[in-house]
Amino acid sequence: MFLIYQILFFFIFLISPLIIFFRVLKKKDHKTRFLEKFTIFSKKRKSGNLIWFHGSSVGEILSVIPLIEKYEKDKSINQILVTSTTLSSSKIISNFNFKKTIHQFYVLDLFFLTSRFINFWKPNIAIFIESEIWPSMFKQIYEKKIPLLLLNARLTKKTFINWNKLNNFSKSIFQLITKAYPQNYETINFLKKIGVKKIKFIGNLKFSENYSKKNDRINFKLKNQLKNKKIWIASSTHYNEEIFCAKVHMQLKKKIKNLLTIIIPRHIDRVPEIISDLKKFNLNIFKHTTKIKNLSKADIYLVDTFGETQKFFKLCASVFLGGSIIKRGGQNPLEPARYGAKIFHGPNIDNFKDVYKLLKSLKISKKIKTYNSLANSIKFKKRSNKAMKIDKIGKIILKKTINEIDFQIKNEIKKT
Repeated sequence: MFLIYQILFFFIFLISPLIIFFRVLKKKDHKTRFLEKFTIFSKKRKSGNLIWFHGSSVGEILSVIPLIEKYEKDKSINQILVTSTTLSSSKIISNFNFKKTIHQFYVLDLFFLTSRFINFWKPNIAIFIESEIWPSMFKQIYEKKIPLLLLNARLTKKTFINWNKLNNFSKSIFQLITKAYPQNYETINFLKKIGVKKIKFIGNLKFSENYSKKNDRINFKLKNQLKNKKIWIASSTHYNEEIFCAKVHMQLKKKIKNLLTIIIPRHIDRVPEIISDLKKFNLNIFKHTTKIKNLSKADIYLVDTFGETQKFFKLCASVFLGGSIIKRGGQNPLEPARYGAKIFHGPNIDNFKDVYKLLKSLKISKKIKTYNSLANSIKFKKRSNKAMKIDKIGKIILKKTINEIDFQIKNEIKKT
């Protein structure tokens, strides 16, 4: 089965130049750094101890920022390598003033590329985040006797069923994981069935994501422009959800003066398409990057940059989380919840069922189905006591996670 898997990836490798060409044109890949996916690295490996974090995209990388900040200060760690697959996640790392941390794009999962990757970087420990399971890389890590941790592990029922169809192959890959730290109880059960030997439940690391809040200060001039506005936010929106939000805005505007709807799309390459869709409603749209000095007539403020969502969450009391009206499984609601916002979402939240269950019990979240129900539910007054509850949970989970990762790292460093 592994041979078939490698043949499939070899075919992807052969057509990858064409795929990447179109991705670069659509600004989904870096025009030169895409070479990192073929082990032509743009950074060098420093001497000494290196720890490696790998996550798919923005959400996974943000969840380990508190850990990266901690190990930036650890003198026993000489370099921190972060890999991911998306351009947006690479830009997140550049927003932080890290000294020891570098980012590279993750390689294609072919045996000769993964072998070259491991031989070049020689990590002391590999920490994969959430659902990142890569058979060829896992085999290379295991053969080099490098500890492999699956942090904040998440397997949905659908993902488990797909892996379980290839039962023997799946177990041969999952048993290579040194230790897994699932983010929910459903994942614990799936990991046991699929062959992971060591499992420890700590909690969902996303409760502590970006806990330090160092990057949440908004530009002074922009803040002055916004202070007299009634603001609500639609975050991580997908196709058609901006239209849904425009209808909410028009409904609210009938009774609220100085209303401003801030839309933060999940993928900023969609911004031209979003503007085209919203202009049909005769709304005044302003982009964040244009740095307009006068927002008095603005209806929609479109955030077309990466890594600035928390700056805006700090200003508002109501946030709609996208990917939930359409069938995408929802987006992570914890970041706005940590800022005291009331969270609104559609019916499709399978990706964050456990999180929403807790938020609902704390009366932080509410399900809506129509734009009228959302318009009637939006409030403009923050509730800081709710934010304190999320922060408290986050602190506990982060502390336990650091203790566990510290133990694994120190044990490995002692061997070298």
